[in-house]
Amino acid sequence: MPLKALALNCTLKADSRQESSTDAMIAVLTRAFSKNDVTVSETVRVAALDIRPGVSSNEGDGDAWPGLREKILAHDIVIFGGPIWMGQISSTAKRVLERMDAFLSETDDEGRMPSYGKVAVAAIVGNEDGAHFCSAQLFQALNDVGWTIPAVAACYWVGEAMGSVDFKDLGETPEAVMKTAEMVAGNAAHLASLLQSSPYPG
Repeated sequence: MPLKALALNCTLKADSRQESSTDAMIAVLTRAFSKNDVTVSETVRVAALDIRPGVSSNEGDGDAWPGLREKILAHDIVIFGGPIWMGQISSTAKRVLERMDAFLSETDDEGRMPSYGKVAVAAIVGNEDGAHFCSAQLFQALNDVGWTIPAVAACYWVGEAMGSVDFKDLGETPEAVMKTAEMVAGNAAHLASLLQSSPYPG
């Protein structure tokens, strides 16, 4: 079956009309995924949704997480995108991870969480150090709640410390970023295809 990916933009900018460097990095990965026959169906601006605090799959009236959760689980791959803030992943990204904690108690008869057999990669941008730490935070948390992480799973760019140039402001995408994006997309597509045809036994 054709593979589908969903991108989560965990920028702090709730207004989708505001430019986001995370969107720019997701676009790089989207092009790389298309070369591997993976369709990125949508980029969700998470901060624009009312994702309530909590660790359940539904925190009551008005909670937007149940709809986003359903959308995430309808895809084979999730691109977890976000900026570096204070050397860490954004609070928006942490909120998504916290809500996925519910997967731990939502296993099937074989003990598999809803995320089993699905692949996660990262798209990280920032003007300070921290890309490796952010990917470590993301991948440890995502692995804890059942996601599979491929080899070379993070595509990132960091600008000069305390600089004023963002990724979205670059005249062209650096070659190293493009090469990494192609590797991330290729490995993720390969792994997702394998898991689709041969699911985890539980």
